Amino acid sequence: MAIEVKEKITLKTHSRRNEIAAIVLLAVAVLVFLCLVTYNPNDWSVISHDWASKGQQKTQNWIGTVGANVAGLLFQAVGLSALLLPFLIALIAWKCFRSENLYPSINRAIGSVIFVISLAGLLETFGLSTYFDGSVRAGGIIGYSVESFLALLLSQIGAGILLTALLVTSVLLMTNFSFVAFFGTFSLAWENFQTRLGEWFSGYRVWRENRNRKAQARLERRRETQNDKPIEKKSTVSTDATANVNPKEKTESIGEKVSAIFKGLGNSSESELKQTSEDIKELTTETETETIPTISVLKDSPKQTEIEQLDSVSDKEDVEEVTFTPIQETGELNDEIIKDLEEADEAEEIEVPSAMPTKPQNFDEYILPKSDFLNSPPPRILIKEDEARALAKELEEKTKEFNATGRVVNICPGPVVTTYEYKPDPGVKYSRITGLADDLCLALKAESIRIDRIPGKAFVGIEVPNRERDTIYLREVIESKKFIESKSLLTIALGKTIDGLNYVADLAKMPHLLIAGATGAGKSVGVNTLVVSILYKAKPDEVKFIMVDPKRLELGLYADIPHLATPIITDPKRAAISLKWAVSEMEKRYKDLAGWGVRNIDGFNSEVEKRNANEHFDDNGEVWKKLPYIIIIIDELADLMMVSSKEVEESITRLAQMARAVGIHLVLATQRPSVDVITGLIKANFPARISFRVSSKVDSRTIMDSNGAESLLGKGDMLFLPPGTSQIVRVHGAFVDEKEIAKIVEHIKAQGKPEYDATITKTEEEMSDTDDLPGRRDMLFPDALRTVVSNKSASTSLLQRHLRIGYGRAAAILDAMVREGYIGEMDGSKRARPILQKAYNDLQEAEEGREL
Repeated sequence: MAIEVKEKITLKTHSRRNEIAAIVLLAVAVLVFLCLVTYNPNDWSVISHDWASKGQQKTQNWIGTVGANVAGLLFQAVGLSALLLPFLIALIAWKCFRSENLYPSINRAIGSVIFVISLAGLLETFGLSTYFDGSVRAGGIIGYSVESFLALLLSQIGAGILLTALLVTSVLLMTNFSFVAFFGTFSLAWENFQTRLGEWFSGYRVWRENRNRKAQARLERRRETQNDKPIEKKSTVSTDATANVNPKEKTESIGEKVSAIFKGLGNSSESELKQTSEDIKELTTETETETIPTISVLKDSPKQTEIEQLDSVSDKEDVEEVTFTPIQETGELNDEIIKDLEEADEAEEIEVPSAMPTKPQNFDEYILPKSDFLNSPPPRILIKEDEARALAKELEEKTKEFNATGRVVNICPGPVVTTYEYKPDPGVKYSRITGLADDLCLALKAESIRIDRIPGKAFVGIEVPNRERDTIYLREVIESKKFIESKSLLTIALGKTIDGLNYVADLAKMPHLLIAGATGAGKSVGVNTLVVSILYKAKPDEVKFIMVDPKRLELGLYADIPHLATPIITDPKRAAISLKWAVSEMEKRYKDLAGWGVRNIDGFNSEVEKRNANEHFDDNGEVWKKLPYIIIIIDELADLMMVSSKEVEESITRLAQMARAVGIHLVLATQRPSVDVITGLIKANFPARISFRVSSKVDSRTIMDSNGAESLLGKGDMLFLPPGTSQIVRVHGAFVDEKEIAKIVEHIKAQGKPEYDATITKTEEEMSDTDDLPGRRDMLFPDALRTVVSNKSASTSLLQRHLRIGYGRAAAILDAMVREGYIGEMDGSKRARPILQKAYNDLQEAEEGREL
């Protein structure tokens, strides 16, 4: 205790001394600065005047006689270089305030001397010869001497080049500046600028294409609306002349001629077609001479009952001619056309006929979500270079204390962690450095430190968390060049690497994904990021989701979106049935692929496009339909393994082994990465895995086959194992909140409704017979359920004892409970059946008055 008190007193005294020294040095810097800027060559000084002239003239310097002498001495010695002295003294004062080391190294001392001499020589070489009415040379006596000597040997140009080289060298000796690091940083900044510029142009191109597509659709709707509106005719002749013309007769005669001409167009030769065109011209001429009214459309189209009154419309009525500008062949709409259409839509609302469907059935006009639904990231937090270099020096010292010598050769700051590339000295083992993770974490006062080798380099990466960390927003990755240019519908915007580069992955190439992480580590946000990324790429007829959410919390945001193949499954028993359905769907798709002679789903869909383009339809004369990707997302695998582990493991294994070619992909997530949940058979068929922060090294080895996941920071910090490689990538996951997801889901729901497949969650027995089992209709079923829940056990003997019924009746009731999802199946040698959460929920609702 006495030693600790003594250390505190020493530190406090040392800090006070530094503050006093800093104040004194700062005052000296101000005094020297005022001496130099108020220098007057006429002031008396020891160098320029004799003692006899002292006191004959008033001193002009603000600091008096002492200031005049100090300024004269400095200017005469080094010339204009003396102006740097007060700034150097102020820098030393600042270091005193920060309690930094004031004793310069030999390199810095030599560098400072060379800097002053070379700067004085350069000023003498390229500056004016004298200042202050000829009393002070630009480089002073020292600069003049150096410049004269070098100019005599190398000429003035050679002297200037040599002095410039000495000046740059002195700067390198005095500071930690490195040209290699500078150009590396500049190159990285230039690459980031190019990436940002490319992303902006890509976003602008996508925005322009969407605008053109919307404008074209708006134009087509206006055309269809105008064609469907009743036509009002305005006569070009007088009222008397119009009264003598029978419009019906004229219309009928012209219509007969037109129908007669077009009736034979299908089987006509070229000569007949030419004759037909001449007939059309004659018909047009005849129509013009017969005073048929010109076609014009009123702003307010009349109702069907008012069509007969159109002939009585006066010539003075306000009639608006409607003309359409043809679309250019390039597919680009003119900006003026788009502007006119937007103004027209604002001015008047187009009436859509009731016969037109309100939502597209084939999603051809489906509009993908915009990135505007996602939040924009705030300004980035910049890492201070001096702090990073100080930490690098501390790393070198701490590793040296533990007999692991080396040096930090490069510093790579990132949004969440900073990577220090450490090069161990010869003879130092890699295992010795990795074993220092906890010791370095303690010495640097860091939350956690991860040490791993850097691929392609002879360095070890020491990843230290930043004091202030950035949050990676999903919008940054969605708008990145990598995500936009990715052609895969299953592109996932994972986040950013430790270097701050956007990282995307393709689920189709994985082809299945295993996700694990402790509670609060970011696993649920990672699953949401995966789903939202696919929603930004795929239409509802291109990707279908089967979502399993036993906790009823994580995936409920996506309820009733058209991408769902079935309602979100919350019953683990139904989830096991859906996995069996996926296996049967996989086998069915393989038969279809074999019949078409293709190898995968992409080849099948390409063949469908070719056949439909060549009008080779199916037996019913309908177009062939593409196969959508099916993504099965299970948010908590542990709940399914508790219900029926053998069935679930068998289905997952078969899908993982074979379903890639037919477009069925699994995404399994769990917060309990133990060997009884992630079995060896499941893990062997999931080459792509993601691990968020876990609680122990055992869990890290279970999911990633290596340590490291226990040292993550949480909040989306993950380790990603890409397929086909053993090199783990550390990624900071992108964040998306519930409000952003709600906006995206609302946009998607407005364009279509889900079409559920009822066979996904039903067994073959339920499909063949929809009636309930006899046990479900048993009047003792509610009492039996209460008995099972209260005793936390389910068996026929339990029901026989408590309800005083026979074995057959008790067995029928238990079968009904299994079918309804209240209890699980018998699992191997385990005698007790698991009681599922649905039993507790439904029983509580029954006690509140709802029918069970």
